[in-house]
Amino acid sequence: MGERVEALLAEFASTSDPTTAERAEELVGLLVEFYGAGLARILELLDEQAAAPLLADKTVAGLLVLHDLHPQSTEERVLGALERVRPYLGSHAGDVEYLGLDPDGTVRLRLAGSCDGCPSSALTVKMAIEKGIEDVAPEVTKVEVEGVVPDPASRLPAAAATEGRLLLPLHQVSRQPEPPAATWVQVDGIKDLGQGQVVPMQVADTAAVVCNVAGSLYAYADRCSVCGSGLTGAELEGALLACPSCAQRYDVVRAGRGWGGADQAAKVHLDPLPLLAENGGVRIAVPVQAAS
Repeated sequence: MGERVEALLAEFASTSDPTTAERAEELVGLLVEFYGAGLARILELLDEQAAAPLLADKTVAGLLVLHDLHPQSTEERVLGALERVRPYLGSHAGDVEYLGLDPDGTVRLRLAGSCDGCPSSALTVKMAIEKGIEDVAPEVTKVEVEGVVPDPASRLPAAAATEGRLLLPLHQVSRQPEPPAATWVQVDGIKDLGQGQVVPMQVADTAAVVCNVAGSLYAYADRCSVCGSGLTGAELEGALLACPSCAQRYDVVRAGRGWGGADQAAKVHLDPLPLLAENGGVRIAVPVQAAS
């Protein structure tokens, strides 16, 4: 909606009549001010308990941020978002540490842990953090993530080595990024998936499997990297998911890495799909071409 308003104002500005453009911009400003006053009055009339559902709604919370009416600061909302995504990040990159919020709206974070040798984990971590923060703090302009990776330097580009440390190859997240590689899809019916259960499903056009390990949900592409077969009928033994066709096992909690010795673990892995369970629902990220 906001993008459409900006586009219309730009059209007015491109006309030969500057007065028309000025009046259009003034009208939008007056409407924003009018609705902002209404929102402020609503918050005044509601107590903390009654206002909670409004703060939990992404659209309403975004409007409150726009009018500088949100009772929580940007930092408080970012910290809350990190708490919600932290359990999922633990399986892919360890813990995430909040370093601060810069005056220009940049959130700085550091990851402690590793991607467990899984090349898909960098995207998984990036998307989970980006989406979690974007939902609650749309005013954040950029997210910079630094992560320590204890894997051999040969696995990373030379530019990733800095001062004796290896940095997780996460691209900087910006409010004006490249076209997204994946998009989030709301998935129904798996929020209450029982512990130890494995459910195959279609997420948009992507075949996926969702697992519950110790109360946490994990999503992966429905394909064994060894034999290429689907994982329908696969069973969990603790955190290990066994392919029903070739019996290759994967550690679901450790980013889907192959299990069966260090050499094997480095060679095979499942492809994780970012998953966020919040506000009573579950969202899974799939490739854009699969969701179109």
